[in-house]
Amino acid sequence: MDFSDPLFYLVVAAVLIVLGILLFGVGSFGRGGDFNRRNANKIMRWRIYAQGVAIALILLYVFLRSRGA
Repeated sequence: MDFSDPLFYLVVAAVLIVLGILLFGVGSFGRGGDFNRRNANKIMRWRIYAQGVAIALILLYVFLRSRGA
């Protein structure tokens, strides 16, 4: 881990965004109600898109670190 690398902070931010969306979705699911019925699938899609970006950034970080860049 190179804490001076901006890509590292971008990866951490992406993972925290995924966590935030996940917690928001679980919270709205737990409360139930009309908001959950209208938005559950939309929140899940947001999480999947954000998770895809986070995975891509993690793979890019690992690839660049393995090449010594």
